[in-house]
Amino acid sequence: MTATPLSPPILIAHRGASGYRPEHTLAAYELAIEQGADFIEPDLVPTKDGVLVARHENEISGTTDVAAHPEFAARRITKTIDGEKLTGWFTEDFTLVELKTLRARERLPQLRAANAAYDGRFTIPTLAEIIALAKQHGVGIYPETKHPTYFASIGLGTDAPLVAQLKAAGWDSASAPVFIQSFEVANLRRIHGMTGIRLIQLMAGEGGPADGAAPSYAAMLTPEGLKAVATYAYGIGPDKAQLWRTDRPEQPSTLVADAHAAGLRVHPWTYRAENYFLPTRFRHGTDPAAHGDIQAEISAGLGLGIDGFFTDYPAIGTAVLTAAKGK
Repeated sequence: MTATPLSPPILIAHRGASGYRPEHTLAAYELAIEQGADFIEPDLVPTKDGVLVARHENEISGTTDVAAHPEFAARRITKTIDGEKLTGWFTEDFTLVELKTLRARERLPQLRAANAAYDGRFTIPTLAEIIALAKQHGVGIYPETKHPTYFASIGLGTDAPLVAQLKAAGWDSASAPVFIQSFEVANLRRIHGMTGIRLIQLMAGEGGPADGAAPSYAAMLTPEGLKAVATYAYGIGPDKAQLWRTDRPEQPSTLVADAHAAGLRVHPWTYRAENYFLPTRFRHGTDPAAHGDIQAEISAGLGLGIDGFFTDYPAIGTAVLTAAKGK
């Protein structure tokens, strides 16, 4: 029996079509749009001069060629971000002009060797460039505010600039083709008071929000916790593994039903084709980079009544949604 979603399922291109092109590049977003994505997803971090750009993290040694730029060698530094010590180069130490001299690299070359052929071709896009692309093609955007408490602590808060830029684009209400997402809680509550745009509370399979606004994600996923989330958010973005029981991974958990009972949409992350990311029952062979049955995994999630999903492979996601509509 298939459960009914609260809303027709949407396809969110996770960092663009990142299974086919280096993530968070205009090329990845453009390809995602061609492949049928409803929304393209930029993770947002600020530059030294306060411009929002798309990178998975503010530490950029794994996603750009910054290490090959001798002029920036002295900017390699160790920082503590949300309790984790990291060494590398950070967007907040570069102006936009400086960042634009860098070129994107594939973040997972061991799993996506074909993507590495595009290394060096693309620049780091700004939020403004992504908004323009989305408007040109009539798709939505699904920005994530990365490490908002950390950035606010160094005087580069991202919430207000994001809301202002979206408002300037004409997007300020629940009808806008936008979702704003965060793993933190306090910043979503603030944003809730700043705009009518729909908000998504991201949740991981372990730990809790970096801002300490809730004891754990597990507590937030209880029926009472979900009711609290519903006071400021439109939906939740859980780890896809949370859709299933940990003791019996072929049986669904109560997450979708509990979230829907609280009036929350469910947009799980992230559906990827490689065996490395797939549950055992969907893998083909033992090669981590080989593709398994992502189609079946997405179909299983849709059968639980999810209201959308993040995928690195929007072409596959589109095919699964088209097949589901034909049933």
